[in-house]
Amino acid sequence: MSGAIRHVRIRGRVQGVGYRAFVDHQARARDLQGWVRNRRDGSVEALFAGPADVVEAMVAACRQGPMLAQVDAVNDETAGPDMLNLQQPGERFSVLPTI
Repeated sequence: MSGAIRHVRIRGRVQGVGYRAFVDHQARARDLQGWVRNRRDGSVEALFAGPADVVEAMVAACRQGPMLAQVDAVNDETAGPDMLNLQQPGERFSVLPTI
């Protein structure tokens, strides 16, 4: 099993519906590293690092989101390990402030 790092941007009705909490819970349950945050344009951005199949399952979960969300688009791309530097010190997965 090889590792993967994916950077995703989710658009739709994804703020104010528990989307970040959903991503945080799902990522921690899968033991992934990374982070999630809201963006001022109304999207949610996240980074997932871990075994490739587990990261792929997490990206698939993002396409569904929590019950109240309406996901219109999920853009994802390969990312470098330097993006993990945004995690909060001592945390495996972080909920970051809105940018």
